[in-house]
Amino acid sequence: MNDILLEIAKNPRARDLVKSLGLPLPIPEPLKRLKSPAPARLLDGKNVAFHASGHAVLNQVVARTLATEGANPFLAGDGGAFEHFAGVGEAFGRRPQRLPEPAGESPDAKPEGPPLRLDAVVLDATGFRQTADLRALYDVFHPLMGSLAKCGRLIVLGRTLDDPELSVPAMATQGALDGFIRSAAKEIGKRGATALLIRIDPGAEARLPGTLTFALSAASAYVTGQILTVSATAAELPSTGRRLDGKVALVTGAARGIGESTARILAAEGASVVVLDRPDDDGPTSKLAREIGGFPLLEDITSDGAGARIEAAIRARYGRLDIVVHNAGITRDKTLARMRPDHWDSAIAVNLSAVLDTTEHLLASGLIADGGRIIGLSSIAGIAGNMGQTNYAASKSAIVRFVAALAPRVASRGITVNAIAPGFIETRLTAAIPIAIREVARRMNSLGQGGQPEDIGQAVAFFASAASQGVTGQTLRVCGGSLVGA
Repeated sequence: MNDILLEIAKNPRARDLVKSLGLPLPIPEPLKRLKSPAPARLLDGKNVAFHASGHAVLNQVVARTLATEGANPFLAGDGGAFEHFAGVGEAFGRRPQRLPEPAGESPDAKPEGPPLRLDAVVLDATGFRQTADLRALYDVFHPLMGSLAKCGRLIVLGRTLDDPELSVPAMATQGALDGFIRSAAKEIGKRGATALLIRIDPGAEARLPGTLTFALSAASAYVTGQILTVSATAAELPSTGRRLDGKVALVTGAARGIGESTARILAAEGASVVVLDRPDDDGPTSKLAREIGGFPLLEDITSDGAGARIEAAIRARYGRLDIVVHNAGITRDKTLARMRPDHWDSAIAVNLSAVLDTTEHLLASGLIADGGRIIGLSSIAGIAGNMGQTNYAASKSAIVRFVAALAPRVASRGITVNAIAPGFIETRLTAAIPIAIREVARRMNSLGQGGQPEDIGQAVAFFASAASQGVTGQTLRVCGGSLVGA
């Protein structure tokens, strides 16, 4: 069912009428989402302000990322960064500009032309070591909040908190970035803008480009208030691109909803997709496979020997597997006092046991190639808990720990393991929720609206690509900045 408030937001006359009548309706900002296949340059023409520090390596990485992705860089902060950006930008026709001083900050400043609209503001906070350094969060972002465009991005780069070289005050100072980002996300969400913190392990700066580009691009439209860590955990790959040409992907529960959208996006990015769903869903599974040039596979993932049959079918068809997306899931909602044993058992079997068993078999059999990707679907319910979902929440919480535990065990092969925790996503299942509950659920996030299946699909596509090699063992919430959960 369509979101009425979003429909009003898309109609200027209707929106103006609501405002003129003074109706207390929380009109959300329509989000700018990425359409697949993705363009060659995800940031083409975007105005990105970067407040640099004295970190020469990081300055070079950010300079090259913005230049190759087609952004227009505006610089402030460390003066040495300008030379890095000028050198890289010359080759791509993206020479940096000095960030104009905000109106009113300098008594002698006179506005020239229309005010600058920024699509993103990025602050390098990796050097923050003392509480006094936190003043830069105010000094950098405060004067630019009015310049941030609708659906803009506010990005902070920080250090990982397990860095042994950080003192206690330095760790506390870096820890402050978490609360800042989550609060900023709530402040700018009504404009469709998002805020993200990217923590970087020392020595992993070269792996930042893919994650930074994802955060700055329309691919992350429904991701806000979140933290991603870039590390050197997984072995390096020769490629760092986003395209999935030549890759073989398995998507379970692919016949409808999030699974269908994910399969379509992976196929659009060049992957050969194995479309797996239950035998009862033969019709939609086969139809989707035909439409995207994929391979239909009908299998009950909870049945004995399912992993071996899946392996045999994929090996016979493709010889290997590069991407595994554990999307299949069910709910069997009842309070614990009223829940039947089969409700508990089926939720655990589909949402958790099948994921563990299938993954173990595919790894042990050698079907998953070096540099492969394993992606699980968790849930906000698994992070925050939910009334009447003890079984579902337990299974989805386990996925968070599963990816964290498996990631270091397969890192030497260049394989990464991550999870995505969706919030309220507009599917046929959420459309069946009573309207009052559905409306409350839609608004309970910083962006004030439900997500779309393609929001999850784009996050999967990022994790599936070589561009995400620096990210493993993590769970990314794609929830619009849900007001519940950590």
